[in-house]
Amino acid sequence: MKVIIKPSELSGKIHAIESKSYAHRALICAAFADRPTEIVCRSLSDDIEATIGCIRSLGASVLRDGDRLWVEPVGDIPKDAVLDCKESGSTYRFILPCVCMRGADCRFKLGGRLPVRPMDVFWNLAERRGITVQGKGNEIVCVKGKLTGDKFRLVGNVSSQYISGLALALGMSGRRGVIEIAQSIESLGYINITLDVMRAFGIETEFSGNKIIVHGEKRYKSKGHLVIEGDWSNAAFWLCTAAANGTELTCTGLDTASKQGDMAICEILTRFGARLEYTDDSVRVLECNNPLRGVEIDAHDTPDLIPALAVCAVAADGETVITGAARLRLKESDRLESVTSTVNKLGGCARVTEDGMVIKGSRILGGSVDGCNDHRIVMMAASLSTLSLGEVEITGAQACEKSYPDFFDDFRHLGGNAVIS
Repeated sequence: MKVIIKPSELSGKIHAIESKSYAHRALICAAFADRPTEIVCRSLSDDIEATIGCIRSLGASVLRDGDRLWVEPVGDIPKDAVLDCKESGSTYRFILPCVCMRGADCRFKLGGRLPVRPMDVFWNLAERRGITVQGKGNEIVCVKGKLTGDKFRLVGNVSSQYISGLALALGMSGRRGVIEIAQSIESLGYINITLDVMRAFGIETEFSGNKIIVHGEKRYKSKGHLVIEGDWSNAAFWLCTAAANGTELTCTGLDTASKQGDMAICEILTRFGARLEYTDDSVRVLECNNPLRGVEIDAHDTPDLIPALAVCAVAADGETVITGAARLRLKESDRLESVTSTVNKLGGCARVTEDGMVIKGSRILGGSVDGCNDHRIVMMAASLSTLSLGEVEITGAQACEKSYPDFFDDFRHLGGNAVIS
């Protein structure tokens, strides 16, 4: 899909789509709960569809009625079930430990860059605890055996998804489990989301220092109904675009007491010089004629915000220095390269550093860029078009469907001029 965007400012009001992070976890807990769960989630992205497909392959029933999903739990897992994760790293890394904990023999189908994204952290643990793996690094991975033990040690500086996946698995184990996290913890907010959803399904957890205790003795208990909160990660694009242009924009449906780490977007925008107002469920960027100023950003806990923040960095006076972002190389694209190259191709000025990037405030001229098969790069390029002197053409724009299928509809709703071909 190709999109051609003429320069235009975004303003007005938009409702945040549901949090992909919460939806993944809620669907998995519901699939292994004691009774059915109704989940309110009006927007289903490619990644969420992948999780739905996988829990169906495990034997769950998932029915959609408008903005509601009705999940009937898994019974006996079919022998040699095939789970198509598509390109969703969360789907793969969350469901895999659950399958191993249940002792099911399954095949995982992996798309895009997913076969080469790192998995050694989990394999090194699983193969010592009763799991046999075939096809590492390939498009088909087969696992057999049952995960044993109740004390586990994982490194926390590669991806929080391994920790979240193991915690989710311990919630169905029927016993108390302990996860010790070695080295620094990256993306701490995503672990907190996992534990928050587990508590909503009746699992008591304790998280102190580098240790997580999961009380999985009673397994998941459904309350019958769950509403998925709004997604701060994707809302960040609207907030950053408004701040970069000095326009007024309100994003509703956001819990300002959320466990989502990417709520840090508000604090970072304030440091850039943006003016914000809050209610319990919305954030408003106020109109402002003063230019933003470059800042320093540590991305250890919020790497997914960097493409959106790059828009502010381009609009800001001076340089914005981003550190702690080495893990961006392991996303849907190498985001250190794809963020900087997209900015540069459109006339901006950005360079990669050892663990991040430096973006210098500059004028966007326009041009043609590739979406790099990365939803956040497509959304970043569209947001940069609002700062451009000329048209911006994005090829491979369908990648935004991975997390935000209605992105360009909402872009136009806010005043954007985008033509899809």
